[in-house]
Amino acid sequence: MAHLPMQKFKKSGQRHQEKGNRFLITVTVLGSTGPLRFIVKEDDLVASVVETALRSYARQGRYPVLGSDFNNFLLYCANAGSEALDPMKPIGSYCCRNFVLCKKQTVENESSGMADAQPRTAVMSRKRVGDSWKAWLNRSLKLKITSH
Repeated sequence: MAHLPMQKFKKSGQRHQEKGNRFLITVTVLGSTGPLRFIVKEDDLVASVVETALRSYARQGRYPVLGSDFNNFLLYCANAGSEALDPMKPIGSYCCRNFVLCKKQTVENESSGMADAQPRTAVMSRKRVGDSWKAWLNRSLKLKITSH
């Protein structure tokens, strides 16, 4: 009977080696209420991480609805630089555990009208997300203050 636990230990040890190095990452989606947290392997590609983040986002029923095409999104390191991560590199090659997921913006090509829309790789400004209600609040407060 002492032989059985040793076999179980050996099997679980083998399974542990097959998993590779795994770590917890945090992905903040611009415009969403809170970050996503999930475990990835260090050799997972950035494109795979984006796809996993989109699936997790949709499964949780979050708003705004983003879609499922990972080619329409860019992943950035939250605390280093403004360069988008290369989708074909492993996520473990970046020394980062916190990421920001942004939707690629499309810009109309002025010469051809609406026929061509090219993706632009600029990060969407956080300031633009809530400007409308903030501007309304500021205007209404100014009216009340100046009316006295």
